[in-house]
Amino acid sequence: MKAARALGPAAAAALVFCAGVGLARAGTTAEALPETMGMLKHVIGIHTVQGEHQVPVLAAYLADKLKAAGFAAGDVQIIPVGETAALVARYRGTGEGKPILLSGHMDVVAAKRKDWTRDPFALVQENGYLYGRGTADMKTAVVVLVETLIRLKREGFKPRRDLILLLSGDEETSMASTRELAKRYHDAEFLLNADSGGGTLNPDTGKPALYQIQAAEKTYADFQISLTSAGGHSSEPNSDNAIYRLARIIDRVAGYQFPPLSNEITLASLHALGAHTPGPLGAAMTQFAAHPDDAAAAATISADPAYVGQIRTTCVATMLNGGHALNALPQSASLNVNCRIFPGTSVDNVRDTLVKVIDDKSATVAVLPPTPVASPASPLRKDVIAAVTDAVHRRFPGVEIAPGMSAGASDSMHFRNAGVPSYGIDAAFTKPDDTFAHGLNEKLPASEVEAGLEFWHQVLTQLAK
Repeated sequence: MKAARALGPAAAAALVFCAGVGLARAGTTAEALPETMGMLKHVIGIHTVQGEHQVPVLAAYLADKLKAAGFAAGDVQIIPVGETAALVARYRGTGEGKPILLSGHMDVVAAKRKDWTRDPFALVQENGYLYGRGTADMKTAVVVLVETLIRLKREGFKPRRDLILLLSGDEETSMASTRELAKRYHDAEFLLNADSGGGTLNPDTGKPALYQIQAAEKTYADFQISLTSAGGHSSEPNSDNAIYRLARIIDRVAGYQFPPLSNEITLASLHALGAHTPGPLGAAMTQFAAHPDDAAAAATISADPAYVGQIRTTCVATMLNGGHALNALPQSASLNVNCRIFPGTSVDNVRDTLVKVIDDKSATVAVLPPTPVASPASPLRKDVIAAVTDAVHRRFPGVEIAPGMSAGASDSMHFRNAGVPSYGIDAAFTKPDDTFAHGLNEKLPASEVEAGLEFWHQVLTQLAK
């Protein structure tokens, strides 16, 4: 929350980006900005945190905005899913071909007022930034998508394909609403996700460095490693102590590194990143992109927490539980290991590897629910690449466009799993680690609201015309 030798002919062809032709339009982005900011102020104020039952409130607010702008009531639907909800809005075209899906999520990560400098649920503009929970992840993008569809409706735009906006309500947690949307709307040409991809600014100069289209993401899986012991009185310790055995297992997990892996998307991404990354890390990226079997380059990349996930499956201990009383020997101990699995590697393969690594036949290794979702990489579509390239180059001519893979997980994985090619194309350009998404004092450059309106209008009119 970015012309290697190893690239094959298909990847090379997909990376020859061409400029699209913009569509003449009524109205301007600047005219849409005040309404957008008013919506964003209201939306940031809705506490769409898990357990607060406010996602349906936000869904109803956005639904009313769409219907007031001319969307038929039957084309705007709120789908209840437990305490949350999903919002669907269909912009009807002339019926040619399968629809284009537009994806985002309405929920946000929890934020405590006492920890923040400002109220996390009040939009504040200060020093060129917009502050508030969801400014970066991803209420701004949600509002921009809604406003873009409203603007297209006012302009009388008639797309060939239907445009279907799908806003989930629990992307940050269980993704139950996402799974429901993927079940209902998997018969589509492709999906554009505003929750991933995007542009990177040079941290020193603030100038645009690179734009990445997210075309792949890793599989998310949690494994629980469990041990049991007979227990007993703490005054009579013995060698069969579940906590001690678990401690040894933790050391083995911490000391293991999965082998380097690559695909055409990650190689193209590292080639592009290497050109904009100074020092040994940038050199290693360039070398690995050309020679994925270079162990030294892989080691350098793997030493950086931000990039190790680009070339390996990663597994890390995240939670511990053990014992039942202060004065008793533990009867059980368990460890959660969170894994982000490289595309093409199965969950079973990772589990089998963990079993070998922990080397303790008395331990059980179980995959925790929900069932992990495999997320195959999406093909690099020339029409999507061309539309995004045109939109980016309208703002920043000549900026390099490259495919990328997310180390985390987004709603796209459920649609990729259902056979829908999915592409993350967040409109924003930001400095690395500057937005604090999921963290304290989340922010987004204020300039990215107007830029997002221009970007999405251009992309949608070009792809759906």
